Amino acid sequence: MARPAAVTGPVRPADAAGERTEAVLSRLQLLVTRKLDGLLQGDYAGLLPGPGSEAGESREYRPGDDVRRMDWPVTARTTTPHVRRTVADRELETWLAVDLSASLDFGTGRWLKRDVVVAATAALTHLTVRGGNRIGAVIGTGAEPPPTPTRRWRPAPPPPAGPPTLTRVPARSGRREAQALLRAVAHTPLRPGRGDLGALVDLLNRPPRRRGLAVVISDFLAPPAQWGRPLRKLRVRHDVLAIEVVDPRELELPDVGVLPVADPETGQLHEVQTADPRLRRRYAEEAAAQRAANAAEMRAAGAGHLLLRTDRDWLLDMVRFVAAQRHARTRGTTR
Repeated sequence: MARPAAVTGPVRPADAAGERTEAVLSRLQLLVTRKLDGLLQGDYAGLLPGPGSEAGESREYRPGDDVRRMDWPVTARTTTPHVRRTVADRELETWLAVDLSASLDFGTGRWLKRDVVVAATAALTHLTVRGGNRIGAVIGTGAEPPPTPTRRWRPAPPPPAGPPTLTRVPARSGRREAQALLRAVAHTPLRPGRGDLGALVDLLNRPPRRRGLAVVISDFLAPPAQWGRPLRKLRVRHDVLAIEVVDPRELELPDVGVLPVADPETGQLHEVQTADPRLRRRYAEEAAAQRAANAAEMRAAGAGHLLLRTDRDWLLDMVRFVAAQRHARTRGTTR
């Protein structure tokens, strides 16, 4: 589509960055559609306990089945008792808690951690926004940048960093609204400062919402004591999925001599002597302990746990996870 004459001219850096983001989103959505389309086909577990109301397929009667669900026409044709299964087909409401703290602006594999977060958001949006399902999001990042002082002739200390920035995107149905949600995530700037993953997750608990699916996407570098309780509270009412994004350098250090590292959230600089095997071993042990603590906290909360790495095919990992969940769900309904 040609541009109007009023806006022609040199492209500003912000405009160029926006166009690149839109191009990346278009390719990402095409990839997700081609790989994930047909996996769910609108078939998900009911949001309320008990059998559904929509008629499903028949199966042979088993001891303990409700006789009120007997399928008499099939029983008469086959001379074997059959019961009619029911399918819970209700509107699903999905909420995403997307952590875009400054620590996600890092990656030594094929992608940055931020890229994997946006990609996972695109895949979940595609999988859930169908059949009138609604999807919303809360997005968290660092503090707002401090205002520039107007009285430049009088030096003053920099103002303290404010609270983390939390943005809410209302849950709506339709692909156009889902695309707007995805753009809101992709265009959110990563600001410096500590994020608050616990406050971000707690936004899904307030106000109380109808039963649905809640997904938390983060690198979970915050201690479990910060986000464990809000996650358990969220699980009381919703099905919860925790997507943990990891870079290989967060699990082990390479032997490259003196390595300068910087904390993206605080700006602190350190020099690490990676030639020391004891340091590398301690680093790997601490990293493994941190990931084990995260997995234990998610398991205690009853949340599903999906691990995505920047050096692996994140889409293949998501396909395997969704297929395994669907297989377990189908196997559970046919008992």
